[in-house]
Amino acid sequence: MGLLSGHRGLIVGIANERSLAYGIARSAKAEGAELAVTYQNELMKKRVEPIARELGAFHVAPCDLGNDAEIAAVMQALEPGGLDFVVHAVASAKREELSGSFLQTSRDGFAMAMDVSCYSLIALARHAAPLLEASKNNPSILTLSYLGAKVVVPSYNVMGVAKAALEATVRYLAVDLGPRGVRVNALSAGPVRTLSAAGIHGLREMLACVERESPMRRNIDIDDVGRAALAPLSAIGSAMTGETIFVDSGFHLLGGGAWAAATPGSAS
Repeated sequence: MGLLSGHRGLIVGIANERSLAYGIARSAKAEGAELAVTYQNELMKKRVEPIARELGAFHVAPCDLGNDAEIAAVMQALEPGGLDFVVHAVASAKREELSGSFLQTSRDGFAMAMDVSCYSLIALARHAAPLLEASKNNPSILTLSYLGAKVVVPSYNVMGVAKAALEATVRYLAVDLGPRGVRVNALSAGPVRTLSAAGIHGLREMLACVERESPMRRNIDIDDVGRAALAPLSAIGSAMTGETIFVDSGFHLLGGGAWAAATPGSAS
């Protein structure tokens, strides 16, 4: 029996085989979970459907988190069998605002980053709450954050602000949903070469810095994130809520000076 045997989960945000969401989905499946998977649009459908087949997903559907009707449709489809956990792995910002000066962040770019990267969790949680509340399997919601929510990371800019708002949202949702038996947590993963991370200027320098300076002297991968997710998603974390759990080889322990060598353009 796996940690998640008899559990049904919804994974939102798989983009390809390098996605953190894919790492979580793979670990959840290995521990016995049955999974539903969504994709944002027709372009993403082509990427996600083969992964959904690999995972043996029992439900695959479109779900643009900016569209409440699509979120509601997914929940309606999942209602007959119930739902025990939700993984929210969605974030976005304008590529041009992930470099240069944060001072130049545009009004519409700020609004877009906050809506996609933060408000989408609120919308998803609101629609999923009735299904999760009915679960007898320590129901939970898990989202993904990053160290840039707490300290200034070169070129992370508006995404750092959005992730800070996301972590605050986790705490407020934990208080709202705790009396209903639903836990809400975040994993703060170190940098990984994912599709979304590719838009961050200086990613190569970030990865080199973590490998050189972190207490464990190595970067993480999607399997590290997947294994770490099992605690907040399962009975192991039954009393854990409102937390941001770091999975970054301990890099978050270091002072801000550790980023000096990671400033874009400083590496040879």
